[in-house]
Amino acid sequence: MNTMDDVLQMRREYLMPCLGYFYKEPPVFAKGEMQYLYDEQGKKYLDFFAGVSVMNCGHSNPEILDKVIGQLQTLQHVTNIYLTRPVVELARRLSEVLPGDLHNSFFCMSGSEANEGAMLLARIYTGKRKFIVLENSLHGRTHLTMAATNIPMWRADPFLTEEDFYFVSHEPDQTLSEIEAILKKDDNIAAFICEPIQGNGGIITPPDWYFREIRQLLQRYGILMICDEVQTGFARTGSMFAIEQYGMVPDIMTMSKALGNGIPVAAFSTTKEIAASFTSPSASTLGGNPVACASALAVLDYIRDHDLCKRAKVLGELLFDKLTELKKKYPIIKELRGKGLMLGMELCGTHQEPLPEVTDRILEQLKEDGIILGKNGLHRNVLAFQPPLVISENDIDYLVERLDAALQSIKISA
Repeated sequence: MNTMDDVLQMRREYLMPCLGYFYKEPPVFAKGEMQYLYDEQGKKYLDFFAGVSVMNCGHSNPEILDKVIGQLQTLQHVTNIYLTRPVVELARRLSEVLPGDLHNSFFCMSGSEANEGAMLLARIYTGKRKFIVLENSLHGRTHLTMAATNIPMWRADPFLTEEDFYFVSHEPDQTLSEIEAILKKDDNIAAFICEPIQGNGGIITPPDWYFREIRQLLQRYGILMICDEVQTGFARTGSMFAIEQYGMVPDIMTMSKALGNGIPVAAFSTTKEIAASFTSPSASTLGGNPVACASALAVLDYIRDHDLCKRAKVLGELLFDKLTELKKKYPIIKELRGKGLMLGMELCGTHQEPLPEVTDRILEQLKEDGIILGKNGLHRNVLAFQPPLVISENDIDYLVERLDAALQSIKISA
């Protein structure tokens, strides 16, 4: 039995069957180094998915690892009911990079937990119960956040509290009217929650005016806005947070993934006024862990010192332009969308039918060429370009070259 078969057998034997994986013959990854991954046979792969927008600063980045190891050697954990310096330093640093008057933070372990906490905070502050959510959303796998999720494959709980949620169209010409219709008939709305760019929904990217007008509408009715930056945060889209590119500031923001660059850490942040309402006892045993906070502080340093926001913007524009040239060659590329280094390429047939099987064939071919690419969308027919932000122009050239070859191969064999 070879290494891959051995690992797959143990996965089937000991893990839950709900856990899927890409590829017919998936690599067993054993090492990461900035924008590269290596399997157990030593094959090198250019990572263009970054663990779903987690490794923004690159795999095993030495500038971050040195600080994490240093913290591990001094203090690993005491829980957040005790005082430590890393957690307060991280809260202070976040207040400096968060947009507008977002100021106070609560630390936890995952994006799901951050969104759950943000929705709890909205209920506490407003005294209201319900939420308005965009269709195609994904906000987590806890009970409340799963109920706020509109992608069928991620709604596993058969007993979700549907009555607390209104889902509105993400189509720009419909969203505002649908939200206002809800607000006119129901005065029990605590908040509107949204992803600035819907990652798992297919890199759905609204026009620049979209969230500003939604925010103005919500303010007229006194409704809070929660912005889920779990996938879009920390330089991914060409700014520290994607919502900044829409010219407005939400009431509550959630974050995780890239904040720890592979070390689990998450947070929800808000204004001083809203934070002051959260007085009931609450804690997260591992939230604000010194090691996680040391990693997050190192991430913020690295983003600043290496200007990853600018790098993501410049390289993202370069990649978008090159993918646009491919779109001119291949009719199955229906649309390109996204910002910075968070781009999506939707694949559809002659009659606009989704092509998930073609998406999988491209992923398989790129894997053979030493490139790891993602996929998402309701029909799993959107190629997801979300690499570490430390990639080079040469990496982009290689990706586009091999993607071109894969698309040509499929065109010839179709």
